[in-house]
Amino acid sequence: MDTHNDSLEYKGRRSIVSYVRRSGHIDPRLMRAWDAYHDQFLIDMAPGFEGHSLESVEEAEHASLEVPQSFILNRAFIHTIWGNSHPLIIEVGTGQGENIVSAATKHPDMNFLALEVYTAGLAHTMLMAGKQGLTNLRIAQVNAPELLASCERGSVAEVWTFFPDPWPKMKHHKRRIIQVDFARSIAFALEPHGAWRIATDIDDYALHIHEVLDSCGFLHNDGNLAVQLPIEHVGKGTATDADKLPHGEFIESSRFAGRVLTNFEQKGIKAGRIIHDFTYRA
Repeated sequence: MDTHNDSLEYKGRRSIVSYVRRSGHIDPRLMRAWDAYHDQFLIDMAPGFEGHSLESVEEAEHASLEVPQSFILNRAFIHTIWGNSHPLIIEVGTGQGENIVSAATKHPDMNFLALEVYTAGLAHTMLMAGKQGLTNLRIAQVNAPELLASCERGSVAEVWTFFPDPWPKMKHHKRRIIQVDFARSIAFALEPHGAWRIATDIDDYALHIHEVLDSCGFLHNDGNLAVQLPIEHVGKGTATDADKLPHGEFIESSRFAGRVLTNFEQKGIKAGRIIHDFTYRA
């Protein structure tokens, strides 16, 4: 790690946008959850968004997801928000919140930060966390690469990125969230030997992860399983040709015991997709 210190000094905030803002229906149950819990769980760091109730749902859904240039996620910020100096775990793209709420419930001696851009997912996470009476979970509606780029060196214990958007069309692969700059930000943010845990059920995304991270120089693949993957990329419409392509051996990880089996993952398994787990360490 020390031999790569210079390369880790990159702290740029600009990044490829790996999401599309979609306005969705927010049902009354989630609106009530937002009203009841947003003051408790939501960290307001994006300009122009004051954490209003979902009576103004359009404001929440169209608010800026940018992280202010002056913001720094450091130990002082952690102590201010959580009131302690416990290790911090950040989940990028929490979806409905199943994983991070489960982990926060089981590990009250850890701090958890859920990053999500979709308002309905945020509200559902608040609903579950509120029912559990959690005090160690906070939520931010921000662009995750910008947030990770704002972290002080060594301030984060782990980062989780479970089932990121695969952007299946070949021309959209460049929009996948796992890119070199994002990896550099995470390596900078992680404490020594801290873990970046990733999972995907898309073989082509698994290949993409290996290509980006295995040779980046500032993260170590801590896997223990040998897997076979096509060594050429496929996209939407050509994925069925993958089995005919040359394959190579790659190293991945056993399933992370802290990841719950969500409905999303179950659908992937039922569809015959293989789950790929990764652990990269700073």
